[in-house]
Amino acid sequence: MNTNGFGRPRELLPAAGEFRIKFSTWRGERPFWAGLFTTVAGLPILYWPYAHLDPAGVPLALSTTSGAGSLVIGVLLLALGVALWFRPHLRVFAGIATLLLALVSFPVANFGGLFLGVASGLIGGSLACAWMPPAADEPSNRPSDRTAPAVQAGEDGSGA
Repeated sequence: MNTNGFGRPRELLPAAGEFRIKFSTWRGERPFWAGLFTTVAGLPILYWPYAHLDPAGVPLALSTTSGAGSLVIGVLLLALGVALWFRPHLRVFAGIATLLLALVSFPVANFGGLFLGVASGLIGGSLACAWMPPAADEPSNRPSDRTAPAVQAGEDGSGA
């Protein structure tokens, strides 16, 4: 079997390029970055109340009564992020809900995951509310559509 330098079959290389083009098209049809920021906002909000750190032998725990609130807010933000990817028509609802949950997480969930969840949630919610679906008459972003066909010698219209 013919392999590349990494020992993988060469048949995977064209498949990777095709996957990249399909993913780029999929990403362009939905509020991808809004969903990513919203999903990332839920992670620190979920993590800090349940983390038990031990830097230099000093126990540090942010476990407070906000554990239940952090769990609810974090899971909802994760669900809203996934909803933005797979249900782009819910972008306004998900964006406003993300903004509200990010703001509520500040007093409820350990300063919103030590400001990381609040900042990411506000960015994700704003991007979700601002995103507009591509128009139907817009040309696609595929590289094959942007390249002009090659002109052969004698066919350039100069008559020579």
